[in-house]
Amino acid sequence: MADTRARTSLMLDVADEPAMLELGSALARCLPAGAVVTLSGDLGMGKTTLARGLIQGLGHMGAVKSPTYTLVEPYELGERKVYHFDLYRVSDPEELEFMGIRDYFDGESLVLVEWPECGAGFLPRADLVVTIQAEGGGRRVQLQMAESLGESCLECLRNEPGIREKSGVQ
Repeated sequence: MADTRARTSLMLDVADEPAMLELGSALARCLPAGAVVTLSGDLGMGKTTLARGLIQGLGHMGAVKSPTYTLVEPYELGERKVYHFDLYRVSDPEELEFMGIRDYFDGESLVLVEWPECGAGFLPRADLVVTIQAEGGGRRVQLQMAESLGESCLECLRNEPGIREKSGVQ
């Protein structure tokens, strides 16, 4: 089923790993609790780095590892719960149903999903779709926000220091 909700896009050029971590931290300050964020891009594009910046931006002091083998890493940050999924190794999306994936999307927890295409048909629609591609020596990051995030999230990001919107893109 196609997602017909209106989306607002923001295109960013991200120079390096520290800049990707800062983008994640900025997202932490702008995303509401209960948001569903998908992270797409080829291997090595920085999906886990962005997730690390976001989780650490919410106050996590320890390591943020890729949940490639565990499928999900939970974080309790004060009253906020964050679930970080990596679906790269999922061969059949139905596996997610058996692990009870729907329980994680409770409307209160922030859910980050790397490789969402591997869970097609079993994941709810994302509030924020992040697509990362190589661009020169850095990365081009497209943020597509659902109407539910509204202009407030977009405006919050545009006001973050260090966030540079790609000129000529709305």
